[in-house]
Amino acid sequence: MRISEFQKLIEEVYGSRDRARGLAGTHMWFSEECGELTRALRRNKGTDRDRAELEGEFADVLAWLTTMASIAGIDLEQAARNKYGDGCPRCSATPCTC
Repeated sequence: MRISEFQKLIEEVYGSRDRARGLAGTHMWFSEECGELTRALRRNKGTDRDRAELEGEFADVLAWLTTMASIAGIDLEQAARNKYGDGCPRCSATPCTC
């Protein structure tokens, strides 16, 4: 799935509720999800169960990030392409040579 497809899906599923909550309220949920990801990373021992938990937490963080971009009117795929499409934003090399 492309980033733009994921952003559209998240908008369709949660868009009206997220817009009603606003960017500040949505950012608080995003921050909470980042905390959950941090805890999962700390607990990770490399088991299949840990991997499944990490996948879920990474997906949640991505979904909330996508929601905030949508509320702000940002096409996340285009933003990523604009900033990182030529490699490192600072030196333009891949891999980075900075």
